[in-house]
Amino acid sequence: LSACFGANFDPSDAGMLLLQVSCLCGSAPCLLCGCCPSTKNSTISRLLFTFFLFLGTLVSIIMIIPGVEKELHKLPGFCEGSGSVLGVQTHVDCSSFLGHKAVYRMGFAMAAFFFLFAVIMVCVRSSKDPRAAVQNGFWFFKFLVLVGITVGAFYIPDGAFTSVWFYFGVVGSFLFILIQLVLLIDFAHSWSQLWLRNAGESNAKGWYAALCIVTFIFYAASVAAIVLLYVYYTKPEGCTEGKVLISINLILCLVVSAVSILPKVQDAQPHSGLLQASLITLYTIYVTWSALANVPTQTCNPTLLVRNSTGSATANQPLTTWWDAPSIVGLIIFILCTLFISVRSSDHPQVNKLMLTEESGAGVGGEAGAGESGLHRAYDNEQDGVAYNYTFFHLCLLLAALYIMMTLTNWYRPDESLQVLTSPWTAVWVKICSSWAGLLLYLWTLVAPLVLPDRDFS
Repeated sequence: LSACFGANFDPSDAGMLLLQVSCLCGSAPCLLCGCCPSTKNSTISRLLFTFFLFLGTLVSIIMIIPGVEKELHKLPGFCEGSGSVLGVQTHVDCSSFLGHKAVYRMGFAMAAFFFLFAVIMVCVRSSKDPRAAVQNGFWFFKFLVLVGITVGAFYIPDGAFTSVWFYFGVVGSFLFILIQLVLLIDFAHSWSQLWLRNAGESNAKGWYAALCIVTFIFYAASVAAIVLLYVYYTKPEGCTEGKVLISINLILCLVVSAVSILPKVQDAQPHSGLLQASLITLYTIYVTWSALANVPTQTCNPTLLVRNSTGSATANQPLTTWWDAPSIVGLIIFILCTLFISVRSSDHPQVNKLMLTEESGAGVGGEAGAGESGLHRAYDNEQDGVAYNYTFFHLCLLLAALYIMMTLTNWYRPDESLQVLTSPWTAVWVKICSSWAGLLLYLWTLVAPLVLPDRDFS
């Protein structure tokens, strides 16, 4: 090396150069900023995969911006006369929803990317498995793989792709909503336990006051939201479906709130209370709102927007308005839940078992390596066992990709003629059923210690 670079060349510089280059195909520790604190290798890897998901989400958002949407016309074969439906050649002018088609292809690319890694990482038990190096390294090549899959997705012929992939998105979104509900219930229980523990340790009434105030705010917001749903999504004459769905969820929320403060439930679970019930109620009302925003009846859904191939809109909203309030709230919840999956494990062992996360017991020996030589770096905490199930983590991100795809497109799909984007009843029932599933799941967490007294639900 000295002969090539001169007599003044310092071999240590070559080492640093090789180290920096190797970070393109090396492990997560290379990518940790020197100003960052030492952290677990497993956490850095999850955050980087989540960054790929967020990057794909950002690209999808850009593609539905009106100005960018028009530029998609330049992609060869992306719109007119491309493909066939059930063997019948179609000639579709899809100029009004090119962004919709682009988001579907971006969602397909992200789902395919995470499915690929879910298959590769099946049954990885520790970082000693050679496949663990693929999970925790080679980030530059992973990025190239994602870009390659994305470019290929845009060359998928139209045909029945959009119609079929819509149902994949519906199923994946339903499953991800259930994961969101599990995380929300776990978060609510952890929140209540933390504040009650702080109140007990410090003997300060301020914590109890904070619990009461937050609970009141959640219930007040829920009541206000229910009133607005009745005002804007129902009519004195008609809109029976909306009235029934709102009323059913209202009754179910009252039931779980009452059960949460029953004396027997309080004896079995002293930490259960109205804080958890109020948070679940608020989320249920949000899901109900999101479902009603997909009701395909103009008189019962003031936010309904139908776009056809001529570029007209049947709603009062501007043609380019694809971001309604439920979609924005859904995007925020998606970001928070995805980060929750990527950063931390639950305080409750049963949730960790359900989510296949055991970070508290993984890599005990890795802690000692965290402070060696005082370097800020990621350390391997998975030599004795993985901190999370690699395959399940990628499947969660796959479902998250499908959920964000449906959220960005408002759960709309082309009709049978492929000339109009409409909101189907399928989206309404999927969301409503997910809200019922969430309430039943929360109700089970309350009554399970009573139904199964021999099991440990601490």
